[in-house]
Amino acid sequence: MTNMPPVHSRSAMGDAARLGEPESPGVVRMSLAAAMTLDFAPGRFYRNACLYCINLLLTYKSGCAGRCAYCGLSPKRTSGKSFIRVSWPACNLEDVVSAIADKRHRVKRVCISMLTNRRALADTVTIARAVRRAADIPVSVLVAPTIVGVRDLLAFRDAGVDKIGVAIDLATPELFDRYRGSGVHGPHRWQRYWDCLGESLEIFGQGMAGSHFMVGMGETEREMSIAMQRVRDMGGFTHLFSFFPEAGSLLSERPAPPLDQYRRIQLARWIIDNDLGRAEQFAYTGSGKIAGYGIADEVVDACLESGEAFRTSGCTGRDGEVACNRPYANWRPGPGIRNYPFAPNETDRRHIRLQLGLRDFARR
Repeated sequence: MTNMPPVHSRSAMGDAARLGEPESPGVVRMSLAAAMTLDFAPGRFYRNACLYCINLLLTYKSGCAGRCAYCGLSPKRTSGKSFIRVSWPACNLEDVVSAIADKRHRVKRVCISMLTNRRALADTVTIARAVRRAADIPVSVLVAPTIVGVRDLLAFRDAGVDKIGVAIDLATPELFDRYRGSGVHGPHRWQRYWDCLGESLEIFGQGMAGSHFMVGMGETEREMSIAMQRVRDMGGFTHLFSFFPEAGSLLSERPAPPLDQYRRIQLARWIIDNDLGRAEQFAYTGSGKIAGYGIADEVVDACLESGEAFRTSGCTGRDGEVACNRPYANWRPGPGIRNYPFAPNETDRRHIRLQLGLRDFARR
């Protein structure tokens, strides 16, 4: 996306701004990409990428109870107002829902992201119902497992939600506790997140819930592969992110993971989620780096030739294609794209082979 100044060009944003500190459910925040897609904000996407999922974020004066070290919403953040690198303008829910209905020909999904705030439980239901009444578009919820229980998941389902996301983020319990739990005096617990994923799969069905994981937090490639395999064995899928430092967060100085590391994990996710191989069959170096995938070379080569493994992973639309493709959400637009929001072309695929850092793949 091109860099844009704060947007106040549409009446919905102006009305929300006049509320002082707008709160859900009457007001929601949406990503800059979503604002551009719904014509709330000017701008264009690098290489003419398109967003197909409208990402909405609940908002409260009291904020989020989570204190995750890498998150732009953490109350421990020292400066800045962005979340996942971009601004999230506040807009009146009625206007957002109306715009979604007007753009139903290009919007394939709406995703509501909760905060760890008790008010979010009822408000998520209200917002999901409002979207579903206005347009026959699938709705996902990125839940806050620390406050969400089985009754809440059932309420989301009854409000028309069809998919659930659980942002476990960290690949090991030690890393989770360090960056989301006791290490930052936060409320989140590793086991609760996995339990919530299991409950979601039981209520919404196999393949209708998945987990977010973030590469580059100190885990080995083996540990990340094992975590993704656990999700798949439960019946879910993994939505993969590359760590990108959020300005003003506790980890603002932490570097993003090397591109070769991220590419190997992207390929591992694709192989695991498509049941082409298993994490325990991969070959690893002594330091836990992936050295091979334990499947036929021609299968790996086919994955590389299609390029699908390196596209954004997320919830699908009714057409079976990824709708939540989040253009440039965890990397700047430009040659170093981490998650492709479109099909990689021949040049992209050639670069990917080189970036993988595995000699046999680069030589082909």
